Amino acid sequence: MTEPIFTNVNFMEEMVRKLILLTFIVSMVAGCAWENEETLFPESDLCDTLDVSYSGDVVPIFTNHCYTCHSNSNAPDFAQGIAFEDYEDASTYASTIVGTINHLQGFPAMPKEADKLDTCSIITIEAWANMGAPNN
Repeated sequence: MTEPIFTNVNFMEEMVRKLILLTFIVSMVAGCAWENEETLFPESDLCDTLDVSYSGDVVPIFTNHCYTCHSNSNAPDFAQGIAFEDYEDASTYASTIVGTINHLQGFPAMPKEADKLDTCSIITIEAWANMGAPNN
């Protein structure tokens, strides 16, 4: 008469090893995720504020969103005379610009009658202003 299969010690040890291996494999596969920095933080690679440059980063934002009213030629008619097309004026108004683009209380929301600037543009201007508004 043969022994029942479940009483065979070698068989039970082999089954326990296989069960442990299977549990390990399933836990590793279930724990893996194919997420990357771009997926988790979609704007992180699009908005580098470590080396913000006035001429390379800030002026293009002003050109696209502000100079319609705040250029030297348009400011007298559209912006109560506040022009910041020149670096000297932009640096003078840097903290005011930060308040207006963030729509902070006590500041007129800018751009006027338009959507708020995108987050990257705002933090780029903030970074420049926080660095002391350098002419770089």
